[in-house]
Amino acid sequence: MHYDVSDRIEPERRAAIERLLAEVGLAEHRQALSDHLMIDFRDGGDGFLSVTAAPEPERAPIAYAQASRANETFAVEMAIAPAERSELDSLVAGLIDHLTAAIGESGGGAVNWWIHGDAPLSDLAERIGFVENRRLLQMRMPLPSERTADVATRAFVVGQDEEEWVGVNNRAFAGHGEQGGWTTDALRQRESESWFDPQGFRMHERDDRLAAFCWTKVHVATEYEPESIGEIYVIAVDPDFHGLGLGSQLTLAGLDHLSSLGTTTGMLYVDAANTTAVTMYERLGYRTHTTSTAHHLVIPFRSETGRSETGR
Repeated sequence: MHYDVSDRIEPERRAAIERLLAEVGLAEHRQALSDHLMIDFRDGGDGFLSVTAAPEPERAPIAYAQASRANETFAVEMAIAPAERSELDSLVAGLIDHLTAAIGESGGGAVNWWIHGDAPLSDLAERIGFVENRRLLQMRMPLPSERTADVATRAFVVGQDEEEWVGVNNRAFAGHGEQGGWTTDALRQRESESWFDPQGFRMHERDDRLAAFCWTKVHVATEYEPESIGEIYVIAVDPDFHGLGLGSQLTLAGLDHLSSLGTTTGMLYVDAANTTAVTMYERLGYRTHTTSTAHHLVIPFRSETGRSETGR
């Protein structure tokens, strides 16, 4: 098997990998890579690494793995062609060996390998030495909601609200492995996405400050999702305004907006360990749809001599 490791994807290889991701998405009834990794796949980014596996150097890839730095953690996901699942163990071992070596040579760090409801892959991750440390629930509910928001919100203003939003988001998610490290550049990158809609980015202010927000996203219908879905993409309350019930109110504000667009299914992701949030969402009408697991490993820094050193 030929493995190709790169910190950027050449255009001639991109099309072949895109075909693989589309094939996997259809087979698994989901987008093959999460949004953050898909953006890095397309645009590159700091901390981007990829590995493709192909029978020969010039053949189309049959498996793909990607690492993208998010805050202080590498998020890793992979896609295996459905016809190659009989070789799952050897393909995954090869992808992980090459990817973790590349991460080590680039400075090392903590890795969360995300697996989306794939029990054989989760078992394999444990055998390789990864330890499950997070469970992420995808929750869904029918729209419109029986309740509506009781607080006033306004739309996000591009060119005005970026810095304040980044500050509130990073305070709200301080210590979070992925969500807490946003920058204004990362936010502006999202603003350039075709799905970005400032009207769906609801802001709630108190005492002339941003107290809470609910950023929504509409997923258009695809081959594996026949109807559009309205996602609560990011939601948070500034720690200074905790205890006022703003979490549920901003969720409702987001759902109100999604319903106004004619969306009939609401969706969000939440850590299973965040029982307070899970309970709140259940009270609003959400139910667990799928579960993803993160499997953790710390990769030490590997110097050019091949000697392992303390990870940065």
